[in-house]
Amino acid sequence: MKRVYLDYAASTPVRKEILRAMLPYFNQQYGNAGSLHFFGQKSIQAIDEARQKIALALNANFQEIIFTSGATEANNLALRGVITSYLHQKQNITSSSPKIIISSIEHESILQTASNLKQEGIETIFLPVDKKGVVNLKRLEELLDENVILISVMSINNEIGTLEPIEKISKIIQQFKQTKKEKIYPLFHSDAAQALMYFKCNVKKLGVDLMTISGQKVFGPKGIGALYIKKEVQENKIISSLITGGFQEFGLRGGTENTPLIVGLGKAVELSQKELNQNFKYVESIKKYFWKGLKKIYPQAFINGSSSAPHILNVCLPNESSFDFLTALDINGIAASYGSACQARFYEPSYVLQALGLDEKTVRSSMRFSFGITTKKEEINFAIKTIKLLKNKMGA
Repeated sequence: MKRVYLDYAASTPVRKEILRAMLPYFNQQYGNAGSLHFFGQKSIQAIDEARQKIALALNANFQEIIFTSGATEANNLALRGVITSYLHQKQNITSSSPKIIISSIEHESILQTASNLKQEGIETIFLPVDKKGVVNLKRLEELLDENVILISVMSINNEIGTLEPIEKISKIIQQFKQTKKEKIYPLFHSDAAQALMYFKCNVKKLGVDLMTISGQKVFGPKGIGALYIKKEVQENKIISSLITGGFQEFGLRGGTENTPLIVGLGKAVELSQKELNQNFKYVESIKKYFWKGLKKIYPQAFINGSSSAPHILNVCLPNESSFDFLTALDINGIAASYGSACQARFYEPSYVLQALGLDEKTVRSSMRFSFGITTKKEEINFAIKTIKLLKNKMGA
């Protein structure tokens, strides 16, 4: 059976160039990067080169890149690391409960971490979004006070592809800090896992203190990610390690470094930035081509959110059950999804779509198609043909 993959926002295949770069570190240069001998030196050299590639892509310093097991761990390190450090430093000071502000459409790794932090007395405030999924900047200004420690807003939403105004958020935070005696808090974190493949993520221009990236979203390997941590944040010890052990990752993430995956991430980031403009244009053209074909079959279909990312298209097909429709698509060789892969096995109405103010009927008729640099027009033609056949068969 012919199969077409339209779920690139969940995960991407590893490019052959990246796989080639990784392979020697599995069975040839397999030394522990912490060892002083020749084999260890070859591994640490490869890790340093990968770290430098990522630092260059983000306009960051070498030491500001901390490797993790993926975006989820990086997000946990950002939130838990900052809060743990804050609570330790302020344990002898009586003050109001510290707060964190997150957008209402963050990834589950942010939402669940914030929920768990409540047990430690951390108040979580949700920043509302408009019908396109863009955060309310005026509301952010109103929410800022002396007790806000951290703000986390993702760069691009993984379900609806909305590009958030990260620079504007940073300016609001900086202006607020100027009114405070203690200008360290609040810190600003952004999950850029969906952004790095198609957008410049210049941390200085964006004005973030922390930023998450992921290997599997940039045609690199799964199980690897990184957290950019601003030099001043590290030097002032306002973030704590979650995984203790050795002094790996500048003391912020203990454990033997996964050299092959780190090499893969470095190569993936290097390639994505080198080909940024052409990749953006190609994938956006593929998405538009698919949408044009879909609208011919479903004239009443509409896009959820702003869909400003080139690779994500979240659509409502009126009168279709997304569960039944996606199941039928899969049976016929087309892979798409409800939204986040982290919730796909537990079919619940999307909290992201609900945050846009959509009614339950619309939410349950919505699904996400996402595309990549390896998506071919012939695959889109096959998908559109299959969707047309399914519509006729299902009688919507």
